[in-house]
Amino acid sequence: MSTTARELIPPESREPSGAPARRTKSGRVRRLSTRDKVVLSLMVGIPTLIELMLVWLPMLMSVGLSFTRWNGLDLGNIRPAGVDNYQYITQDYPPFWPAVQHNLLWLCFLALVATPLGLLLAVLLDQNIRGSKIYQSIFFAPVMLSLALIGIIWQLFYQRDNGLLNFLLGTAGTPQAVDWFGDSSVNIWAAMIAATWRHAGYVMLLYLAGLKGVDPSLKEAASIDGANAYQAFFRVVFPAMRPINIVIVVITIIESLRAFDVVYVINRGTNGLEMLSALVIQNLVGEGQVIGVGSALAVVLLVISLVPIVFYLSRTFGKESKE
Repeated sequence: MSTTARELIPPESREPSGAPARRTKSGRVRRLSTRDKVVLSLMVGIPTLIELMLVWLPMLMSVGLSFTRWNGLDLGNIRPAGVDNYQYITQDYPPFWPAVQHNLLWLCFLALVATPLGLLLAVLLDQNIRGSKIYQSIFFAPVMLSLALIGIIWQLFYQRDNGLLNFLLGTAGTPQAVDWFGDSSVNIWAAMIAATWRHAGYVMLLYLAGLKGVDPSLKEAASIDGANAYQAFFRVVFPAMRPINIVIVVITIIESLRAFDVVYVINRGTNGLEMLSALVIQNLVGEGQVIGVGSALAVVLLVISLVPIVFYLSRTFGKESKE
């Protein structure tokens, strides 16, 4: 701005030359006032402080406590333990490896059953069939429920004497009735089906959003080239939803690792339902708490959970840097 033009601006409208600028509705650049800076600082600082206090600080404390022995009562009773806690959970803690196997089984089930089911629902509902909005609401309803509530609902379905499933099988109230949640040979499968009820609806919603974002001209071009519906979807549409696919892979892995609510409602993660998240709670809460062991289990779960998160972030930011 020239000196002459600046002199035409009223003195009260001038801002300090060192303050950051922003544009007004008229297009003129205006400097941020002290009040603006304070508001922006509070908007950024308060959420950051809350995250530090509730996420990062407990995480760092868990990492530190995993190398100690502590009864959880007297701070003066904390003793260094080195890697003894990690050696204990991997070598002498019986539920650890079954829990790892169950988490892997949970991951495979969600990836091979729940996720394809959600994709199938999304494809069907994307056809603009009559009542599609109602069907979307029905399939999405379980997503709005907590996993703990889902566990309670499915307990009514799986009850041995009065459950709906045994009633449909004609075994309710008889010695042949299956104890779906009490039998260690079948309860893991029953729990995974309950988790699928929720996960499939979540995947359906994400894929519906992805399908709406695919350019219709791609489908038309595939149809002109003679591709049938199956070929057009898996060779054209599905690859075009690559960002959604990456998000769903990460969500599926995280869901399998943090599986806790359903199994804890059923039998507190015991008798065939051992999961890493349940073992963490069992060692950190209750009369038999072993803070060091529970923290070591939490760190193991944290490290495993970071793998898909790092993968997702590296793919996302790597793609942006290339562009």
